[in-house]
Amino acid sequence: MGVDESKFEEGKMTESEIWGRGPHGEEVRIWTISNGKGLRAKFMNLGAVLLELDVPDRRGETADIVLGYRDLESYFRNFACFGATVGPNANRIGQAAFELEGRRYQLEANDGVNNLHSGSDSFHHRVWQLAEAGENSISFAITSPHMDLGFPGNLTLTVSYQLSEDNRLIIDYEGICDRTSLFNPTNHSYFNLAGHNSGQVFDQLLQISSDSFTYADAASIPDGQIRSVEDSPMDFRVPKPIGRDLKADYDQLKYAGGYDHNWILRDCNGQVRPVATLLDPVSGRRMTVSSDLPGIQFYTGNYIDESEIGKGGCHYPRQGGVCLETQYFPNAINVESFTSPLIYAGQPVHSRTVFAFSVI
Repeated sequence: MGVDESKFEEGKMTESEIWGRGPHGEEVRIWTISNGKGLRAKFMNLGAVLLELDVPDRRGETADIVLGYRDLESYFRNFACFGATVGPNANRIGQAAFELEGRRYQLEANDGVNNLHSGSDSFHHRVWQLAEAGENSISFAITSPHMDLGFPGNLTLTVSYQLSEDNRLIIDYEGICDRTSLFNPTNHSYFNLAGHNSGQVFDQLLQISSDSFTYADAASIPDGQIRSVEDSPMDFRVPKPIGRDLKADYDQLKYAGGYDHNWILRDCNGQVRPVATLLDPVSGRRMTVSSDLPGIQFYTGNYIDESEIGKGGCHYPRQGGVCLETQYFPNAINVESFTSPLIYAGQPVHSRTVFAFSVI
């Protein structure tokens, strides 16, 4: 990435040299933070992106476990949303439209007739402001004017990352808006606990604390139908290899070319609680996901472009990483039975997701 690694000291935060210029000439910089206990992460202000996450295995050897591009220019496109903070609304909105307080809002149809991740110029394509930086934490902020991307209200979103001493990556989202609007940001990192360039993730074990999921049509749009995971490839209540049922004869997997669905998480009471666990048996790395949100989108990288050049010059295969995106349900604004991802005028909102790392 053109970063002088000698500038990074364990337990310290150091601003890198400028990596380049953004789409409109803005400075794009990289910051590194560390907890002094083996975790180290790199971030950039373009898209508030998590660029690298170094995590030790059972032998104490570290590896970068998140997928990403080799060059800055690829992040200008970032069709895969590698490491991105997606907002203001993650996932899909059917027909790229919604009604709110008696008014219809039309969004960009950038995924067929639907809206995906707020549009082609959403927050992960923009340069954020550095809000705060410390030895083991960093925060970025972005302001979005009324009707930006088609959403009502003047919105400010702040995302904060912290590496705790007990090897947790803590992500906090804070928002405030002057009108009722949608607020459903998420982190879109692709994880491969064996190392970002180690191939497909079929043998890694996943557990999701969920008894049901939101059915999605062939365009990945939920309509309110809820399905039980019982006796289906969607059952991750007990840890199982991701690849075991990936190619099963099941409509949901055929529609999406793999897993790309929203699981309804148990015990949603506004408190942060464990919702999923990913384990690589070979390295012993284990990642436990906790959140205060009602859903998690488990995505197996079905649309990774194998021609793109990743970090270190590698080419990532399809399904070479998994996303575990905590969220409100996709298309929730258009399904009355789903909890709507609303932010109300003048009322600050906060959400937290935690990725905790350990070894077995």
